[in-house]
Amino acid sequence: MSLLNPAQQKAVDTTEGRVLVLAGAGSGKTRVIIHRIQHLLQKGVPPTAILGLTFTNKAAGEMRERLAKLTDKKVATKVTLSTFHSFCMDLLRKEIKALGYRTTFTLYDPKDMYRLVGELSKEILKTEEIPSVMSTMEEMAKLEQSLEKKSEDPFFQKLYEKLQSTLKAYNALDFDRLLSLTVRLFKEHPAILEKYQDKYRYIMIDEYQDTNPIQSEIAELLAKKYQNLCVVGDDDQSIYGWRGAVIENILQFKADTTIRLEQNYRCLPSILSAANQVIKQNKKRHNKTLFSKTDQDRQIELFHAPTDEEEAAAVIERILYLHQNQGIAFKDIAILYRSNLLARNFEIALMNASYKRNDEWVRGIPYEVFGGLEFSERSEVKDLLAYLKTFSNELDQESLLRIINLPRRGISSNTVEQLTSLQQKEKVPLFILLKNLSTFEKKLEKPLSTKAVQGIKGFVELVEKAKEKFSTQKLSKAFEWLIHEIDYHGQIKSEFKSEKAVQYKWENVLQVKYNLEQYEEETESPSLHHFVSTTMLARTLPSNKFGKEDQKLKLMTFHSAKGLEFEACFIVALEDQILPHEKSLLETGLEEERRLFYVAITRAKKHLILSMAKKRKKRGKLSPATPSRFLFEIPKNLLHLTSYKMFP
Repeated sequence: MSLLNPAQQKAVDTTEGRVLVLAGAGSGKTRVIIHRIQHLLQKGVPPTAILGLTFTNKAAGEMRERLAKLTDKKVATKVTLSTFHSFCMDLLRKEIKALGYRTTFTLYDPKDMYRLVGELSKEILKTEEIPSVMSTMEEMAKLEQSLEKKSEDPFFQKLYEKLQSTLKAYNALDFDRLLSLTVRLFKEHPAILEKYQDKYRYIMIDEYQDTNPIQSEIAELLAKKYQNLCVVGDDDQSIYGWRGAVIENILQFKADTTIRLEQNYRCLPSILSAANQVIKQNKKRHNKTLFSKTDQDRQIELFHAPTDEEEAAAVIERILYLHQNQGIAFKDIAILYRSNLLARNFEIALMNASYKRNDEWVRGIPYEVFGGLEFSERSEVKDLLAYLKTFSNELDQESLLRIINLPRRGISSNTVEQLTSLQQKEKVPLFILLKNLSTFEKKLEKPLSTKAVQGIKGFVELVEKAKEKFSTQKLSKAFEWLIHEIDYHGQIKSEFKSEKAVQYKWENVLQVKYNLEQYEEETESPSLHHFVSTTMLARTLPSNKFGKEDQKLKLMTFHSAKGLEFEACFIVALEDQILPHEKSLLETGLEEERRLFYVAITRAKKHLILSMAKKRKKRGKLSPATPSRFLFEIPKNLLHLTSYKMFP
């Protein structure tokens, strides 16, 4: 543990009681968490008694890898390191029967919920004219994340209650309900809570500033008996108020011991000084000041371009200079902005950039825009997951409706409408109605065509056969059978004329098969139920077997950049109404906008370049822009003001 500084060492050694570790940006918090777990193991704490919760699969995976290198690999795998959602899902798989659900529940993603909320809204209001589904879903999420579950609006309250009963009838949960049902389970069944309190005597929560009330409640309930709860986070990096995070969780945490990690191992001193000066303007925060022990330093560059297009051109000019003269790889450079709408100018400039590589002129800097379509959101992946979800849970009506006529089986939308209307009237699950069609068919308003009846019969047979195959064969082998049985390659070819598009889509299908193979290799007792649930929880792109090593420059929002670091960062469009963002000022306030700027600044290791435009195009016309008020919070001696043109 000689690699740890005194504050880190104290955080590692303080294992008992309620501990608050305030970990500034780049202060080595993951190292502290891993060494703390190692220290607990060395003290004789059983690995199964340690629980570490975080927010992303990537963070949980990195912790598992680092712990395995630091301790015995077999011991490390017995420590529970997981996201909140994965932890709750695994727990509910074992215990949800106590709440009246079956353990084979399906997990609905946001698109499934969008469709369901829309349908239920029409049913309640008895009209096709319904309020915005997106804003209605936001209201449903607020209710689910709240502890009271009460709305002042009668429609929202009725919809929320209807949504609960419908999901239960479908034996389905969404991401929010994984958490809220865990809290309900603990509160309604004290014996189950005590079982897990006795199991997990040492609990650590990473990124505590991002917790919502339900997540904080889960941590407090689990820790109530033994009170060995260590929360790690940075209130200055709390930037998710818009999705339910409550900064008061970390500001008001009742700690026996508070430890500040202020030594930064990432940024040059000038970058840290700028970040410190900006963030100290906030009133709602724990006092802390980041510092670095490095002797290297350089000023932060700032330039003001006449227009937004000239700003983009000036940024590309500097990127090429850093790449060709400073030897910085494109993958170590990022362009950061407040909103995705600002990416377009930079994408065009990157595509048109000409530069010399190996004595040859080439056109176009390779780049990647973060926040593109996720793997699990691509239509072909959604189709195949819907099949797997149906085989896993035949009550999952959303998945069933997606695939009932895919590929085409002669089951028209009118037929589907008739069938769903009848099943609502009869109060039976849709798949049960399909299985017993001969019994229910006479109750339909119009008789079904022979083609539709044959299509339904074939579909039911496929589902029954697939359920048997996926429970008796290797999942990857059963998947191969499925895509051949439904001729999914033919389905793609019928939809897309371009050979390139067909190949791209088919590679995504093969990627699902590869993910199944990978899952089977890494899981002790693989099952379709478990694979489907863990796949729905993985919100990041999978490792792509077909891809090459990433050498691309990154374009991303401040939010997407959190947790990442780059040799050089360009923070662009630093103008009022963009930062602070006009709409967000009303929703989450000035202090969260300032925290966003702080997060962006602290992504840069050595080169930080700030830019803005005097005029920016809005609705096709150039309009005057004023510099962001946050720029005036950076001391002038830290800034080097340059012409927007590097080489006039």
